[in-house]
Amino acid sequence: MEINFLALLLAALSTLVVGFIWYNPKVFGTIWMKEAHLTEEQVKTGNMAVIFGMAIVYAFFISFILQMLTIHQFGALGMIGGDPTVAKPSYQAFMADYGEAFRTFKHGMLHGFFSGLFFALPVVGTGALFERRSWKYTLIAGGFWVVSCMIMGGIICAMK
Repeated sequence: MEINFLALLLAALSTLVVGFIWYNPKVFGTIWMKEAHLTEEQVKTGNMAVIFGMAIVYAFFISFILQMLTIHQFGALGMIGGDPTVAKPSYQAFMADYGEAFRTFKHGMLHGFFSGLFFALPVVGTGALFERRSWKYTLIAGGFWVVSCMIMGGIICAMK
């Protein structure tokens, strides 16, 4: 099973699209700024090239692990130590029968949802607790990652 770097890059880039919508002032942007104790002027002063560049890098890291969580065939690969060239014939038979099973956008979204809900949201929520952020902040920032993980998982799982 080869890593599809194009799928990972597209999944990472999808977080920017979700972010442009999610953090738009007409959606959650205004509430998020208030809860994050930021003004529009402060948001505009950042080095946007660095911010968006690093956001893509971090999202790529997330997409890399999401492929392991959304594509079941990576589990089969892990069972043989990750090297299909040393696998027993049963591995090739399994992959011949199930190599494309559950490789849909919808199935990837399901696993992305669970990854976002049970991993990303608690990570954001724990940080928010120690940073003394509000529950609104937690739901907005965590909700962004739940939705982003869903879309990322869908892209990664569907692109063969």
